[in-house]
Amino acid sequence: MADPELDTVVSQIQQLDPEGLRIGRVLRQTLDQLYNGQHTGRYRWDQLHKTEKTHCGTLVEINLHREFNFEDGVAMDYRIGGIDVDCKYSQTLGGWMIPVEAMGHLCILVWSDDVQSKWSLGVVRISDEILGKGGNRDSKRSISAAGREHIHWVFSDAPLPPNILLQLPKATVDQIMGLPSGQQRIDEIFRVAQRMRIGRGVIATLGQQDDFMKRVRGNGGSRSRLRPEGILVLGHFEEHKRIAAALGVPIPERGELVSVRVVPTSSEAEGTVVINDGRWRIAGPSDTVTPAPKCSHC
Repeated sequence: MADPELDTVVSQIQQLDPEGLRIGRVLRQTLDQLYNGQHTGRYRWDQLHKTEKTHCGTLVEINLHREFNFEDGVAMDYRIGGIDVDCKYSQTLGGWMIPVEAMGHLCILVWSDDVQSKWSLGVVRISDEILGKGGNRDSKRSISAAGREHIHWVFSDAPLPPNILLQLPKATVDQIMGLPSGQQRIDEIFRVAQRMRIGRGVIATLGQQDDFMKRVRGNGGSRSRLRPEGILVLGHFEEHKRIAAALGVPIPERGELVSVRVVPTSSEAEGTVVINDGRWRIAGPSDTVTPAPKCSHC
């Protein structure tokens, strides 16, 4: 059955975030906000208290509201394209609990999984037909398996900005977390997680201090400390993105860092880059360690 209001909301979301990059960043920031690694050292969902997990849905709703500056809803959370829309989040795909007052309204359904580094967002019209028969003590009901067929998926299994601490072997993470200082922990993540995207939340968790990014920057931070080991620590600066693209490593997005060990080369082949009049390539395991070049913000 045609639903022009649903089409309008989907179109608005697609126009505001064609590739889902903004939504992905909001979800990454929300999870990091809950972990609060800067003060707790936590980085996994199973480290959260039950009340914190319950609060996640509210934070997702609030943070999406702020990111897109949606109008306040009349009866629901937002107004998008002049249409009242509710917002529900679940860590389990299909686990959204729908309140009675959402009946007849459109609802944005959000799911993410930090271990899989994936998220999805869909829009559905809430009706009795798509909900399961049973309810919880608040009379909230889940969407039935058949009802999920009515969800219009705007983004499905989209990439969530990664949490590198969930992608490395647990023994490696435990070894890093066991180092005595935040500077040592941050230095080590750049050594062991080369050519991988490392977010601000990870740096905060490892640094566990107010100005945690100071431990990355030059003048005593990881960039200057690791240069003698041949390691570049690239950020979202345009010069750094140029270097990353030329070397063929992940290009850091806003708030991300990528480390890579390099050595000089005379070759002009693909995979090499000019930095300060010298040409460099990614180092292999057998290459002799050579101090990395200085570059803007390096």
